[in-house]
Amino acid sequence: MAGRELPASAPFAGADGSCGPLLSAALAAYGRGDCPLAQVVAALAGTRVLVPVLAALEAADVVDVGDHQHTIDKVASAGIVALRAPDGRTALPVFSSVATMAVWRPDARPVPSDIARAALSAVAEQWELIVLDPGGPTTVLIPRPAVWALAQQQEWQPAVVRAEGTDTVDGRLRSAIGRAVAGVAGVVAADAVPGRRAEVAVVLTLVPGLDRTRLDDVLGRVNAALAADEIVTASVDSLELRLVAGP
Repeated sequence: MAGRELPASAPFAGADGSCGPLLSAALAAYGRGDCPLAQVVAALAGTRVLVPVLAALEAADVVDVGDHQHTIDKVASAGIVALRAPDGRTALPVFSSVATMAVWRPDARPVPSDIARAALSAVAEQWELIVLDPGGPTTVLIPRPAVWALAQQQEWQPAVVRAEGTDTVDGRLRSAIGRAVAGVAGVVAADAVPGRRAEVAVVLTLVPGLDRTRLDDVLGRVNAALAADEIVTASVDSLELRLVAGP
């Protein structure tokens, strides 16, 4: 299927369905571990992607994405599909080329779309993620904040950045987290570091001597404060709380 032209009725009619050179180079570098996810997202911005449509679909179909299996869900009668991630979130699959789509599902029909429109569609359906090329050779999971940025045609600033060989939380986000929880009674100090189970860990120093009821109350108010902060919700895909002993 490599080199097959896209449907004549499409806005991208006449395109050969191949991956553009900038995105192709970014995917190759990402697959080798030579570039960060942010570089792939930047290369993806403004490009044409292919959204798969399936005429026939088994309800229990499953596709591997990285080390995880994703269940395919058919959406409406159009045959547009979504991938159900192991954590329960839903992802829109898109492809960089006709060839990578054919590897994933030879029976899929490619519908071309610019990435902003595809991301807007995912947001409208409340699908939090995008999976680029789920059949390989390089599969990229685009997190929720990056999907939002692509939909709004804005530059994505990842929550965790690499500086001088060390992963660290972006300074603007780190400050926002500190401000968000500063007024929560029972919190002595707060910091943000790269997470172990989640993308970002909020490290909390609490007043000593809290019983279980008071601890649960403090943590609930911390979660509410973080959820209400626009910078935090727009920047972080997932959060975990980490407690350290107070002074």
